[in-house]
Amino acid sequence: MMAPPRRTTADGFELQLGTNHFGHFALTGLLLPALLAAPAARVVTVSSTFHAFGTIDFDDLHSERRYSRYGAYGRSKLANLLYTAELDRRAVAAGTRLRAYAAHPGYAATNLQLAGQGPLMRAVMGVGNALFATAALPGALPTLCAATLPGLPGGVLVGPRSLGGYRGTPGVAVPHRRARDGATAVRLWEATAEAVKVDHDFTAGRPAAGSTTDEQEG
Repeated sequence: MMAPPRRTTADGFELQLGTNHFGHFALTGLLLPALLAAPAARVVTVSSTFHAFGTIDFDDLHSERRYSRYGAYGRSKLANLLYTAELDRRAVAAGTRLRAYAAHPGYAATNLQLAGQGPLMRAVMGVGNALFATAALPGALPTLCAATLPGLPGGVLVGPRSLGGYRGTPGVAVPHRRARDGATAVRLWEATAEAVKVDHDFTAGRPAAGSTTDEQEG
């Protein structure tokens, strides 16, 4: 979900934040027992280089006072990174095998840039896609790496390593400093859990100590 006119979800959340962050948070929380029961599960959240243009305004989280299409998109993508970092931190602190990662595709030519835009912006985006973007398939590689690459440290962002992160071979990327603010990550987690009425129980679904799963893996 990228840069539509301001709308809200059925729950009253700003559409981009509700779709791109709140929905991910709630789904992961509901799936957590199954994830914790798996030998080595990973949660991969797709962010964007646009996260660097986002801010978290807790006094106007849903952009009711002022709405910018791309500002709200950047906020939702920044929220993805803050959530990933805090999810991984909590999973490690709870002694689980679950790890969280974020990925971004760089500039990949898909219909994301064209959907919901007016004629002028569609034309501009179409030229940008043709001249600067990579194809959709290479754009999927960072997500695949985050999901499958052995030995990847938890909590990291994976993205292209060339042209300012817009193209190239995937690798570990350094997110904007706002995405590395632990206090904001905790506060956003708490605000999100309260809003969606779903949290993350890191004791649910975990194999008991000395279980068959532990014995087989040990």
